Amino acid sequence: MISHYAIRNLHCGGCAARIEEALTRLPGVLHAAIDLGAQRLRLEGEAVSLEDINRIADGIEPGVVVEEYVAVQSDCQAETPEDDARHAVPRMLASAVLLTCGLLFDTRLEAVFPAWLVRTALYGIPYLLCGYGVLYKGWLSLRKGDFFNEFTLMGGATLAAVALGELSEAVGVMLFYCLGEYVQERAAGNSRRSIRALLAARPTVAHLLEGDAVRDATPETLRPGMHILVKPGEKIPLDGTVLSGSSQVDTSPLTGESTPVRAEAGRAVFAGTINLDGTLVVEVTSLYENSSVARILEMVESATARKAPTERIITRFARYYTPAVVAAAAVVALLPPLFGAGAFHDWLYRALVLLVISCPCALVISIPLGYFGGIGAASRRGILVKGGNVLDALRAVRIVAFDKTGTLTEGVFAVTRVLPAPGVSESEVVRQAALAESHSNHPIARSILQAARQMEKNATLPAADAASTEQGAPLSGTGKHDDSADFAAGMETREISGKGLLAEHGETRLLVGNRALMEQFGITAAPVDEPGTVVHVARDAAYLGALVVSDVLRAASAPTVRALHDMGVRKVAMLTGDRPEGAAAIARQLDLDVVRAGLLPEDKAAALESLGPKEETLFVGDGINDAPVLASAGVGVAMGGLGSEAAIEIADAVILDDSPARLVDLLAVAARTRAIVWQNIVMALSIKGVFMALGVVGLSGLWEAVFADVGVALLAVLNAGRAGRVAA
Repeated sequence: MISHYAIRNLHCGGCAARIEEALTRLPGVLHAAIDLGAQRLRLEGEAVSLEDINRIADGIEPGVVVEEYVAVQSDCQAETPEDDARHAVPRMLASAVLLTCGLLFDTRLEAVFPAWLVRTALYGIPYLLCGYGVLYKGWLSLRKGDFFNEFTLMGGATLAAVALGELSEAVGVMLFYCLGEYVQERAAGNSRRSIRALLAARPTVAHLLEGDAVRDATPETLRPGMHILVKPGEKIPLDGTVLSGSSQVDTSPLTGESTPVRAEAGRAVFAGTINLDGTLVVEVTSLYENSSVARILEMVESATARKAPTERIITRFARYYTPAVVAAAAVVALLPPLFGAGAFHDWLYRALVLLVISCPCALVISIPLGYFGGIGAASRRGILVKGGNVLDALRAVRIVAFDKTGTLTEGVFAVTRVLPAPGVSESEVVRQAALAESHSNHPIARSILQAARQMEKNATLPAADAASTEQGAPLSGTGKHDDSADFAAGMETREISGKGLLAEHGETRLLVGNRALMEQFGITAAPVDEPGTVVHVARDAAYLGALVVSDVLRAASAPTVRALHDMGVRKVAMLTGDRPEGAAAIARQLDLDVVRAGLLPEDKAAALESLGPKEETLFVGDGINDAPVLASAGVGVAMGGLGSEAAIEIADAVILDDSPARLVDLLAVAARTRAIVWQNIVMALSIKGVFMALGVVGLSGLWEAVFADVGVALLAVLNAGRAGRVAA
């Protein structure tokens, strides 16, 4: 069971990690994850009372409120955390002005006014303007026995600085701490706004057809089989099939693909896409909660629950880092004076420097923001990534394997060559093959019928015949008045297993199939050395020629394979159930390193395992037949298209527009995101370490400590924001 909750007043990344840890210790809770960007809590396991959740959250960060999550209310809150941060701007400006006046004019003002009045006005007021909230939360934390959080550390360090007479430095620490909180909240606000932009794809109204009447209803109340009206410019509210009307549909809200697609009778349409220029009547095919947009939104909103290993390591590190630094500060403050190494005042000041630096906010805030930015950058390219752990796993990929049909190829068969016998025209071969296949629904038969219709359309046909072929009526020939129409009307067809089709009418017999079919009836077929499925055609005892039917290679497949090699992928393989000849032809065109053909779905997992260690493998498939290998790969990527339920459930990432080129984008986003995350880790730890050492030997003061804490946090957050702007 998965439960979602809305959170208010939670700003501390370290506190969020501690709340997660405390919640996982509750009976029945398997996993807890907080998304600071979306202000969401996700719990897996048995139901937990809201009272217990609030007790734990408030005990760790006073003032935090956890509420039942309601999508509309949570996504459209009147007052958001970034609004609260924006309210702090006037206080920070007033404090900055007063502090500047104090640094420049306090000595001259004290010659005119009492010193206590000058110090209260120029230092006391800005200290309270910026620090009241910190001091209040620190006091509440101390009352609950929590001594190691950002509020107690900042509050204690600045109060001690005031006691030592370092008023300007105490105000500076509080001012820059508030500035850091503001920037962090703005960064988190950008993440929230990106989620809201995605949630804008959620349809809110459906026009339900009831006989001749139309009434508005919410998409959640509709059921499969109902009919809805979709007007131009409106979002399609539910997955369905077009019953009447035609239009162009903008699928970019779901796929990122800007080119509209055609919607007409018999075509599937999907919730969240936009009807552009025509009125459609659509039959609903799924409940709203099972629709494309609902599943995609759920996956994106839950992505942060799957934390990257780097994120988990830093969270664990932060739990020990702060107490260790506080203990070091206590040692620095007490031991040297006891051994006569200097005045207690000096060593206490040095200890305060360590306390200010000890907050791990730069790490625990910026790293999740970095991963979330990477997930957002991928989603804007039409790639849905199920968590930061996927971005981390992609760094180890050195072997990429593709399924063939529907992945490297379009999954749509077409007649690619016509090879007539001497004295026979190409049109005659196609016409006779289509005549025999006119009542078949086999994919190869449909490709032959389509080729015949296209051939007839290109010829100058009588209007009546052209209209019949356009509507998909069974072909009777070239449209001319011959015996083909009579043959089609009275023919009997019989499938010969594993060989092809026999069509008969009277004394006339058509054969369409492989070489074995021709040999069975004593007909010599010409040898054909072409990639694809070869369909031989004969009428009575005469061999007419052959058709080559092939799956169409995607235009992006060859550039994708080259780009993967350029990115350091060691092997690019194809694992397919197709026959070896067809697979080999595709492999030659794409310059693949490994080809395994004739595989059953369960055989693909073993074939992938033989290519190398699991953590180095990535498999790209259609998410349906390839379920076993998608689940067993180090990273499984599904060419999900729109509405592929298996793809969203099984794969680690889903490419929504079915373009293999998106895989290159995904690897680029993952590499850039990980680089940014590690830049933040190295930068934060290095700068903090340097200033801690300088502080201990007395070469840095509280101003430098402010930079080592708040300044580094600001730099790390700004750097993390770059992940969301990856130009993949």
